[in-house]
Amino acid sequence: MDDTATAADSAPASAHAPKPRSEWRDTLSFLIKLAILVFVVRSFIFAPFSIPSGSMLPRLLVGDYLFITKWNYGYSKHSLPWSLPLIPGRIFAEDPTRGDVVVFKAPPEADTDWIKRVIGLPGDTVQMRGGQLILNGQPIPKQRIADFVLPITPNFPIEGPGTGGGCAPDFVESGPNGTQLCRIPRFRETLPNGKSYEVLDEGPNPAADDTELFTVPAGHVFLMGDNRDDSADSRFIPMLDSDGRNRGGIRFVPMENLQGKAVVSFWSTDGSASWVLPWTWFTAARWNRIGEGF
Repeated sequence: MDDTATAADSAPASAHAPKPRSEWRDTLSFLIKLAILVFVVRSFIFAPFSIPSGSMLPRLLVGDYLFITKWNYGYSKHSLPWSLPLIPGRIFAEDPTRGDVVVFKAPPEADTDWIKRVIGLPGDTVQMRGGQLILNGQPIPKQRIADFVLPITPNFPIEGPGTGGGCAPDFVESGPNGTQLCRIPRFRETLPNGKSYEVLDEGPNPAADDTELFTVPAGHVFLMGDNRDDSADSRFIPMLDSDGRNRGGIRFVPMENLQGKAVVSFWSTDGSASWVLPWTWFTAARWNRIGEGF
């Protein structure tokens, strides 16, 4: 009797014994949840962005890394990674403010991320005359301030005009201890809304300094780089090379191409670091630029 009872009692216990957990299944579940979280955060809250060119000097240098907030202007398919066509049109739409620094998908292909400053909104007229920005028929105050001075580094080499990433030879000078510096005339512009920012002007440049009168169409913005002589922006029409890459400008940018607003720099490097020499990661850092807001 005792043996029979013991066997009967043990049967339900073995039937309900917990199944061993699968480490692979747990790992896969964790990775899927992490990917979803990253997708949501990057698409709708904030995202990192690195600066590939010098078109936004002096505010942004090649080698700067910054965060953009994604909710400021609403959401479109360009808010999503790879511009996944999951959002029709533009939802929760808000127009930017003149002077905002924005990241956007550059027309006409809308397959690369660019960063510029908002100058004109729908209905505005914009023109450059002799290097002077004219907004809605009014010259924007342009005040000469101290020159912009930056050391020559791998992320800011000596290059010819129009390269958008370096220092033109005419602005190179000798620095201390055999170093080289770049010195470029700098100005402060102030928009009618009080937004003030610095721009660089290397001197006469007919293509960039004297333009036709532009009227910004509905649903679009007019964007310019702060490095006025080394920026492909709304002053110029797109020009595609044989590889289909845009080597020209962007003209008017659709609002739905806006991805977010630049808010803070979280890292900056002069490009002299080597991955195999960890200590150079710190010596190459431009610590004074980390934490700068917009």
